[in-house]
Amino acid sequence: MDSTMTEPAGLAGAPHRAARSAVVDLGSNSVRLVVFEGHGRNPLAIFNEKAVLGLGRGLVATGRLNEEAVDQALTVMVRYHTVARAMGADPIEVLATAAVRDAANGASFIAALRDRLPDLRIRVLTGDEEGHLSADGVLLGFPDADGVLGDIGGGSLELVELAHGRAGRVASLPLGAIRLAERAGGEVQRGRALADEEFARIPWLPEATGRDLYLVGGAWRALARMHIAQTAYPLSIVHHYVLMREEARDLAGVVMAATRRTLERMPGAPTKRVVDLPWAAVVLRRLLRASGARRVVFSANGLREGWYARRLPPEARQADPLPAAAQELAARFGRDPRLPAALARWTNGLFETESPADAALRIAACWTSDIGSHDHPDYRAEHSYFRVLRQPGVGLDHHARAFLALAVALRYEAAADASYIQAARVLLDVAAVRRAETLGAALRLAYTLSGGTPELLAGTEIERRGGRLMLRLVEGTGVFAGESVLRRVEALAAVLGLEAGVEVAG
Repeated sequence: MDSTMTEPAGLAGAPHRAARSAVVDLGSNSVRLVVFEGHGRNPLAIFNEKAVLGLGRGLVATGRLNEEAVDQALTVMVRYHTVARAMGADPIEVLATAAVRDAANGASFIAALRDRLPDLRIRVLTGDEEGHLSADGVLLGFPDADGVLGDIGGGSLELVELAHGRAGRVASLPLGAIRLAERAGGEVQRGRALADEEFARIPWLPEATGRDLYLVGGAWRALARMHIAQTAYPLSIVHHYVLMREEARDLAGVVMAATRRTLERMPGAPTKRVVDLPWAAVVLRRLLRASGARRVVFSANGLREGWYARRLPPEARQADPLPAAAQELAARFGRDPRLPAALARWTNGLFETESPADAALRIAACWTSDIGSHDHPDYRAEHSYFRVLRQPGVGLDHHARAFLALAVALRYEAAADASYIQAARVLLDVAAVRRAETLGAALRLAYTLSGGTPELLAGTEIERRGGRLMLRLVEGTGVFAGESVLRRVEALAAVLGLEAGVEVAG
């Protein structure tokens, strides 16, 4: 190829890339690099790589980091630093947790790492710092969290008091999955007793009775994935997955009692974490008992997302996550940033009664309603559905994902019996499905009238008048009641159980 070839037309004028940042979680069991892009309310991880090294294995017996894992960790860290720099991440920071801070050779390991990578920022976290960072990550996804956060690693368990979206007291306990197994000598009954002893030292833990237990950490996420696989739950997303107290106790009990061979055969069980799963289950079951929590809520957010959260502008960090996620999707895939607000006003009187939560979902649906505009026409409904259902928005629970995905699919005229939308129907109750169907039909009508422009939509109005649904058109504004408009007014009226009507005003 001719080395004098010029840059292809179009690349020189490519838009400026969003800022990137990178964090390495240097844990007792695994080392993970995450590269985030942008400073939005919902963390966008564009690179995520993990190496399971077992840096903290043997720490209880020797007081030292696993020497074999130390060499591997140094090699992995050089790779991670190289990747992050090549991706343009700035800053790049390493957060070292329990194994490094507790090991006799932890300081020498950090010194060797700094010798190889002298410009790399490295922080060895205290237990309290680790807990507060995890809390910041959880609160990014659950801004009103109330109960107790439990973040399990290989070496430690951090507990954080959460009160209506604010973090309080912190406790760091030697109950990480690796450390507990070693302290108990591999005996589950001894592990239960050790966990009970540690929890008994936390006087505020019983205050979580009747509240929620927010679980963070790879071993606990693995338990959630196993439950999802075994119950054929229709959405394979751990974040915001919820188990009631007895369900969580039963799951932990099954895993505690299972042999390694049985665990390896269980659907969803991760091969590299099988040895740690019974110990994570022990801690979970004893924590449920000690806290009295009414249900378990799994969080994919934790330490790394907490690090990201602290770098956000205050206004972004404090924003409501539902509209933020919808607006970010609209900014990436929509056509006109003025349209969603106009659609929200246009649909404002569509429902006779609407709770604040339902209104928030309706407005979010208006923001996501045009995200298939650049897709192939034959696949807009399906692509938009999955784009919403599986988006990385950390503040969206499974109900919100399903509602928005169903509404946008129906806006793009997905068949009511299309197989791919059945997952959303399973996740929603009958009333929510009806609202999504109504909103999808209304948005379909709005786009037919307006061509996706707020100027044309301004020449229309829709309202309920007794038993009729009336579409009002302003003459001379470029809108008219053609066949497709009449058909869609009638379809919307049918969903609402009303008669359809159209009137033209001068």
